[in-house]
Amino acid sequence: MAGARRRIVVVGGGVAGLAAAYALARARQTGVPVEELLIEGKKRLGGVILTERVEGFIIEAGPDSFLEQKPEAAALCRELGLGDDLIGSNDHARRTYILHHGRLAALPDGLMLLVPTRIWPMVTTPLLPLRSKLGVAREWFTSPANHREPDESVASFVRRHFGDAMLENIAAPLLAGVYGGDSEKLSVRSVLPRFWEMEKKYGSLTRATLRAMKQRRAASAGAGNSSPPLFMTLRDGLDQLTAKLAGFPDESRVHLDRRVLAIEPSPGGPGGQADSCSRRFQIHAEGNVTWDADAVVLAMPAKECARVLASLDPKLSALLADIPYSSSMTISLAYGAGARAQLPPGFGFLVPHHEGRRMLACTFVHTKFDGRVPEGKSLLRCFLGGAHDPDVLNLTDEEAVALVRKELREILNFSAEPLFARVHRWPASMAQYVVGHAARLEEIRARLEEHPGLFLAGNAYSGIGISDCIRTGRAAAERALQLVLRN
Repeated sequence: MAGARRRIVVVGGGVAGLAAAYALARARQTGVPVEELLIEGKKRLGGVILTERVEGFIIEAGPDSFLEQKPEAAALCRELGLGDDLIGSNDHARRTYILHHGRLAALPDGLMLLVPTRIWPMVTTPLLPLRSKLGVAREWFTSPANHREPDESVASFVRRHFGDAMLENIAAPLLAGVYGGDSEKLSVRSVLPRFWEMEKKYGSLTRATLRAMKQRRAASAGAGNSSPPLFMTLRDGLDQLTAKLAGFPDESRVHLDRRVLAIEPSPGGPGGQADSCSRRFQIHAEGNVTWDADAVVLAMPAKECARVLASLDPKLSALLADIPYSSSMTISLAYGAGARAQLPPGFGFLVPHHEGRRMLACTFVHTKFDGRVPEGKSLLRCFLGGAHDPDVLNLTDEEAVALVRKELREILNFSAEPLFARVHRWPASMAQYVVGHAARLEEIRARLEEHPGLFLAGNAYSGIGISDCIRTGRAAAERALQLVLRN
């Protein structure tokens, strides 16, 4: 293979795989002797990023935005020439409600995920009883612990700092809305690593958060910057990003509707009997197709990675298979003029599990971002599923629409007739970072060291957001490049 281009195969065409393929394509275009292949089992690229445009409405079937504080997504958009299309959330109108005893109550102002940073909103909120408010005040005096367990559940962590009511009425529904997870099982070390480190250093999360906010304000003031928006997206939908990324590998290098069956060592690769310069891996796909590769980036859900690696490394396969997932549905309801007046101001609401509803959350899309709906019209995105509702996908589309309309009527007294509805299903799409996730990742990394040239990317490992997927995809591609060019 002297002088031949090294081949790196990316399996999985979601945003992590697209980011990896983009990094490889850019390297090839700058003269690096490498070729990329992108293999996707479905008939389209983009993964859970899916935008529909219907009658002037922009409907996000999956994620609708990314966090501004995680810079990878916005930076990649700018790199791709999409900087002028970046828009921020309307934070002046950002109010989120929690369903509490059947009625909506606003989240206290100044709440940083689960940490209060302002006194009066916590004093006046109906979401916490007096005893809990006193407990929140006492959290200020928490000292760093002399000993901590290597990991614990988010529920246990929040209880220790703020009590049961803060967990059940605020933290749990917030995390269910993001992760679709059960706070009794989610790992605080993996889901809330910043707070885990804050506790280690300062003890009190409140003191640590206020200190961090003060430092950020000072940095912003020094740079002359105004406060950035909490969320960002693209003007015409998030699939602007995936479409742009998909254009970088040549069409001949992208293989759609090719489900990978197994990855095995190449008979002539390192450790084989033939020429030691031969490629390392063989990738077998449906249709009796096989590709050779010097390196492989697996950017599929962990359970799919487990399936294709079962013969290569049963131990690695078992570790990946142990990462649990939850399923979800999004139901988007479009409304005509007049419906908006029946809705409260703000971004939407969250529903604690103990309220006995199936809806996890509802976003008022027309408020959150500009340009999502025709003038005067409204768009609601309702979410079902998560760890507490594993049977959600058994609902028909008609049943799902009827269910969320019934709950909207009972929660909001909102009975407007939608112009249309769109239902999207996401089976086993939300990785659950349960207690022990960090230790499992260490075991996975140790097994990967036994297979030089094999890399993982995606939302199952070190972050579930779009920026996290981009970061892991590009990092995997970079490591693959370093390896194949070194050998």
